[in-house]
Amino acid sequence: MAQADNQGGSRDLAEVLDELAVRVNDAKAYLRIDELRSRRDVLEAEAGEPGLWDDQDRARHVTTELGRANDDLTSFDTLATSLEDARVLIEMVEGSKAEGASDESLETELTSSIQELERAVGRLELQSLFQGEYDESDAIAEVHAGAGGTDAQDWTEMMLRMYSRWAERRGFSVEVDETTEGQEAGLLSATVIIKGRFAYGLLSAERGVHRLVRMSPFDSQHRRQTSFASLDVTPFMEDLSDEVEIDEKDLRIDTYRASGAGGQHINKTDSAVRLTHLPTGVVVSCQNERSQHQNKARAMQILSAKLAERVRAERAAEMDALSGDRTDNAWGSQIRSYVMAPYQLVKDLRTNVETGNVEAVLDGDLDDFMEAELRRRRGTRP
Repeated sequence: MAQADNQGGSRDLAEVLDELAVRVNDAKAYLRIDELRSRRDVLEAEAGEPGLWDDQDRARHVTTELGRANDDLTSFDTLATSLEDARVLIEMVEGSKAEGASDESLETELTSSIQELERAVGRLELQSLFQGEYDESDAIAEVHAGAGGTDAQDWTEMMLRMYSRWAERRGFSVEVDETTEGQEAGLLSATVIIKGRFAYGLLSAERGVHRLVRMSPFDSQHRRQTSFASLDVTPFMEDLSDEVEIDEKDLRIDTYRASGAGGQHINKTDSAVRLTHLPTGVVVSCQNERSQHQNKARAMQILSAKLAERVRAERAAEMDALSGDRTDNAWGSQIRSYVMAPYQLVKDLRTNVETGNVEAVLDGDLDDFMEAELRRRRGTRP
């Protein structure tokens, strides 16, 4: 991609702006902006109906879709306006040069404007990569320790923090529903619900095994250790009754006293709930709500989401199009390596995207990796 800080002056910046205008016009087509405007008119009419909230599910659906349509159209229209403003700036810069009075402040403003336009167009193009039925949904994210003993359990806790920090950077909410502590340190597993538009679409690019190489803080001789942990992601929706029906006779329900990180109410009562779906063997737990009843309700929501995802995967397998399979949580199956010794490097093995700033990645700077994988899946240009 051409950069806006070219040394060739306004002529080169004008070429960059022309390229951006082409990309915005392309985005208008594949994001179906004109259709979205028509759809917004329909939604606004429905939202104005007096009896809308007589059916609360329909009302929530209408208002949510309308809000997203407004957000998308506002973003696109703002971008189109910014393009026109940048064209005016170019004309002003070229006019001042023609008069022999170059204005540095105008040129600085122009360069800054086009750099921001490049970032905005990139965000717009990223949105086009979300074409899956559930990409806009919230996400259930589960981290699990793999090979590597205590180091792997510590790595699992580090991954939980990494994805929590990433979510916070994007303005998403993070709800920790269950954690299982490691024998000495870290976590054996954890389940969180991350809420925000495109949370599932983005996190689906992270599904798989992650490998950490570092000098072990748990080894008395401080030797280098390789450890593994995995991330699994499922779309989360509040109501999946249309997709999956759970018979309580098919459930084994266990209650226990919660332990580990969670809410302020854990460790006081036997309020944590573990559900085992006997026909499939799927197990979910929840310990972060205030009461056993609330924990069971949340666990049922997570179980419904996992069973619905299982059905979707089975359908996809029948069509020979299954993706995102669970892999062995050990050697040879990782999607990304995080190396902290003998050098500093994070490298994605699917896209070859890499960075030497390991600390930034562990602090949630994951967007470049996610975008590259989403583009790879869709076969689009970077």
